[in-house]
Amino acid sequence: MRALLPLLSVGRGWRVGAAARPPRRVMSLYRTEELGHPRSQDYRLFFKHAAGHYISPFHDIPLKADCKEEHGIPRKKARNDECKTLFNMVVEIPRWTNAKMEIATEEPLNPIKQDIKNGKLRYTPNIFPHKGYIWNYGALPQTHTDGWTWEDPHLTDKSTNCCGDNDPIDVCEIGSKVSATPLSSLASYHTDSPLSTQIQVLARGDVVHVKILGTLALIDQSETDWKIIAINVNDPEAEKFHDIDDVKKFKPGYLEATLNWFRLYKVPDGKPENKFAFNGEFKNKAFAHEVINSAHERWKEMVMKKCDKGAISCVNVQICDSPFHCTTEEARSLVESSKEINQMVDDLGKCVRDLPIADQEPCFDNATMVPPPSMTKESNAEAKKCGTSSATDGDTGLLHH
Repeated sequence: MRALLPLLSVGRGWRVGAAARPPRRVMSLYRTEELGHPRSQDYRLFFKHAAGHYISPFHDIPLKADCKEEHGIPRKKARNDECKTLFNMVVEIPRWTNAKMEIATEEPLNPIKQDIKNGKLRYTPNIFPHKGYIWNYGALPQTHTDGWTWEDPHLTDKSTNCCGDNDPIDVCEIGSKVSATPLSSLASYHTDSPLSTQIQVLARGDVVHVKILGTLALIDQSETDWKIIAINVNDPEAEKFHDIDDVKKFKPGYLEATLNWFRLYKVPDGKPENKFAFNGEFKNKAFAHEVINSAHERWKEMVMKKCDKGAISCVNVQICDSPFHCTTEEARSLVESSKEINQMVDDLGKCVRDLPIADQEPCFDNATMVPPPSMTKESNAEAKKCGTSSATDGDTGLLHH
């Protein structure tokens, strides 16, 4: 089926933001486009192919990475046998950040969005002594050759005796590349430092080539949530790493920190510690590849409508034989509809902000509007109905929560 042939060429990519940001890095043949404002519920990060067509990062980016050249220039690669098993990783959460971003599996074209729980944006708490996520965190996208990555919630994993968690397989990328945000304030400090040539950045929406080193089986509320351990193939240290034992050798304490982070990260929210299959043992590369291939085949059945997809959106642009295939024009229309909705929300918010204070409802959403110091007891009570406290900080008018 020619429609299921993978996308083989890999080139340079660029990012397009809401403010038409300039290119920041050489990555892959994909670019991204932001809609809405970061740290808001309407924020979406859509993906485009280099040709400018909207695609799904979940369905249209291949699982397996190309091992040839990047614009005619050989890329840094590991051994030839490893080159055959490189994977694409979609970065959802850069290291050292806290916003819980994820591929929106139930939305057409599956943009990245911030997860919401109980009506509020999710932020992962810091697990001492770390700040945010301790790896570049993301997901394995799909492919048209060997199958697909998908953790099926209806099937019991033979290794863990638990069902899957209905999400793409997660990846913890352990290389030296970090988020741009925490380093921006340190740029001048590192100008003359040898480290300045070593510190490189990844960002949300980047698509990077990784080699698989192993996996950890997290059991989250009786669901198997595989955590693949991998390293960016273009990382300065990538040539040292070929299997999970190399992580123990060259990054001592990193696997222990990973286990501890996943065990505790939900405790600050009042939940119990997470459990693990295999007594928390990290499985090797060969085991991880079996996990990926098994989930890979199951997802392929879903995108070809050979099993129930549930609420998952399988809309795609590249898989012509899929019942969920759409044209590039249809994909563009889907995104344009999202843009129109975003614009309506922005216009409505502007109208509310432009109203005189007396004409605004005394109901405040997450301190986006600050009440006047003369707030009455009656309006205080009304504001509390909306889940906020309108107590102010002296004469500053700052809203307490």
